[in-house]
Amino acid sequence: MSDLPGEDRLARAMDVTWAPAETIEVGQWTLRCGKGGGKRVSAATTDSPVSDESIKTAESAMLDVGQPALFMLRNHNADLDKRLADLGYRVVDPVLIFTAPIDVVARIDPKPLTAIPGEQPLAIMCEIWARGGIGPARIDVMERTIGPKTYLFSRHDVDKPGGCAFVALDDEIAMLHALEVVPDARRSGVARNLLGRAAIWGMENGAKFISVVTTGGNLPAQKLFSSLGMQVVGKYHYRMK
Repeated sequence: MSDLPGEDRLARAMDVTWAPAETIEVGQWTLRCGKGGGKRVSAATTDSPVSDESIKTAESAMLDVGQPALFMLRNHNADLDKRLADLGYRVVDPVLIFTAPIDVVARIDPKPLTAIPGEQPLAIMCEIWARGGIGPARIDVMERTIGPKTYLFSRHDVDKPGGCAFVALDDEIAMLHALEVVPDARRSGVARNLLGRAAIWGMENGAKFISVVTTGGNLPAQKLFSSLGMQVVGKYHYRMK
């Protein structure tokens, strides 16, 4: 596990491969403008000690850009986490960061038509994502992400749509996002095939590691990632009122 990229490195990769519309530096805070693209592209973060007054500064700055106050916290933010709890902020969406050497996951080697990379999302992919709660604002996140990226579409039972995902590179790391499987295709290997194709695509583009995140409550996803040789190397959560 010591040879795998750590939490800090993967946090940077997430910012690159699932990009906010804009980042704004306010004092020791990094604010993200997500334009409706979800918590990860809308949260404020800091690597520095903070006071209650500086929290108020971040709150005001987020409101100024039309977003509710939302903070992302990692292991080094224990003091900030306590301060926010004391101010009435509740924990939302604990998340686990999984990663593995990319060749380990590439061994899945799915058949070509079971997971297909493409330069743009197909209409059916957008429909699958929409049914899973991944709407146009999150598609915009994918489209504005700069650098090598691909949209993956999976078939189920030869001619039926099975699922889709988005993968993008930040140097040596391939990050998989927006993994969605249609209900009828769950537990049939669709997610596994998408991960395998993502790893193969990542290797072809120079990546050495593959990473994916999931909520702490998504036990089926955690079981799948662990079964493929992926390990938890970090975690984070959000606080909001």
